[in-house]
Amino acid sequence: MKSPSVPSLDAVNAQAQAFGTAMGEMLKTVSGINLPMDALAGLQADYVNEVTRLWNGALGGAASAEVHKPLTDKRFASQAWAQNPATAIAAQSYLLNARTLLKMADSVQADEKTKARIRFAVQQWVDAASPANYLALNPEALNKAIETQGESIAQGLQHLWQDIGKGHVSQTDESVFEVGRNVATTEGAVVFENELFQLIEYKPLTAKVHDKPMLFVPPCINKYYILDLQPENSVIRYTVEQSHRVFVMSWRNPDVSIAGKTWDDYIADGPIQAIEVVQEITGADTINTLGFCVGGTILSTALAVLAARGEHPAASVTLLTTMLDFEDTGVLSVFIDEPSVRLRELTIGEQASNGPGLLKGQELATTFSFLRPNDLVWNYVVGNYLKGEAPPPFDLLYWNGDSTNLPGPMFCWYLRHTYLANDLKQPRKLTVCGEKLDLGQVKAPVFIYASREDHIVPWTAAYASTRVLKGPKRFVLGASGHIAGVINPAVKNKRSHWVNDKLPEAATDWLSSANEKPGSWWPDWSAWLASHAGKQVAAPKSFGSRQHKVIEPAPGRYVKQKA
Repeated sequence: MKSPSVPSLDAVNAQAQAFGTAMGEMLKTVSGINLPMDALAGLQADYVNEVTRLWNGALGGAASAEVHKPLTDKRFASQAWAQNPATAIAAQSYLLNARTLLKMADSVQADEKTKARIRFAVQQWVDAASPANYLALNPEALNKAIETQGESIAQGLQHLWQDIGKGHVSQTDESVFEVGRNVATTEGAVVFENELFQLIEYKPLTAKVHDKPMLFVPPCINKYYILDLQPENSVIRYTVEQSHRVFVMSWRNPDVSIAGKTWDDYIADGPIQAIEVVQEITGADTINTLGFCVGGTILSTALAVLAARGEHPAASVTLLTTMLDFEDTGVLSVFIDEPSVRLRELTIGEQASNGPGLLKGQELATTFSFLRPNDLVWNYVVGNYLKGEAPPPFDLLYWNGDSTNLPGPMFCWYLRHTYLANDLKQPRKLTVCGEKLDLGQVKAPVFIYASREDHIVPWTAAYASTRVLKGPKRFVLGASGHIAGVINPAVKNKRSHWVNDKLPEAATDWLSSANEKPGSWWPDWSAWLASHAGKQVAAPKSFGSRQHKVIEPAPGRYVKQKA
């Protein structure tokens, strides 16, 4: 492929002018917001120095070798970007412009939420504008097109057409996976169902089990099998292997027939009902419980409702990447304010003119993907469409694309009273299922897990639950993100986790005195859970009970329903 000629000084001026235009557009975006002129002048001066150095290198000056080195940014790390003068300078210029625009966004004088929104908007624009995302500017994609005599472009168009049919960008080879065949395969049976969930009981893998059973409450915004992907990385199977009698809620994927379900419905007919059924099947007065993400919020709410009624069925509570205090919600806060919540209430909530509707699962999935657009959107646009490469099979990303709907009234209540108003942590502020809610009345021992790089539930927000809940608490921090941090099998001995028996007021103080331990956090949790699980008894020989007979084998029908 012939290399274009080295850019002229006119091109340097054009580059500076183009960036000036971009800066002008940025200023329009933040109209009415104070952007200090001294900060802007400093950014402009830095930019001129950097762009001068960059173009001098491109024109053969002393910095030439620096300009043509492979970049550390993985989008431009291929040697193809460094070998061609035009693409090398394009990548370098793009990264310089991106840095400057983001510094400008950070220099805006405004309240924290406004600054976060501006930075998020600029980041989205910057990521979308990468030259790697466009066929004509991507030397890797162009080289592949030449090498394959255009076959890669034909394959890319075919992938694009298939994804248009699916309604989303494919992140994995979805044809490889099937729920119940090679994901969600731990042996069990559905022993109860209602309009909102099926209850799965799993077959014991040990001769004896603890007499206090275990109930998992997964997030209703995703399907439960994130906890049961493959046998080697299944939290459910691991828990069964540790001699626990395990039950898991499998939430229904809502359709229009249950679009009017409320938060109260999800509490009463969700975990409260599940707890009662587990108690009836096992004969146990108290059970161990676990909630993941919003499942933890739902579980905690249910236990607080029961506590207000004088009932305390939980022998222990495990909360994985869960928020109860929504003061710091991270990047998700950019989407939440009074007008946006009010709009939801008027379109899909109980006040909707055409009746309650559904929050579509694909809308949620797209929102979460654009929290990390380079990794979860543009990476696949480049690979799938520009290079014509099919994404490799990956069970976690298959689950990530298997989206679920939510009833509008339930979702609107959740938005208003957690992310917007942060009412949940306030004692007796909310009434749920006819009871004044006080999470402090939940006295069971609690294991709180957070992931250090979590962009959905910041670890410091998860740590804030230690101030809301009043029973004995253990907090453990794992490496990685919202999902990969949780799904970290003990046998693989990957990553690390931090422990600290003390719980100071500030999360940063906890971390500063915490001890880092190699490997998964699972064994730490398993040891803690065993201390609350009671004596060991003979494992049951069959599923369910006379009152709750087997309905169908796991994983059941509900998890297979598509949004």
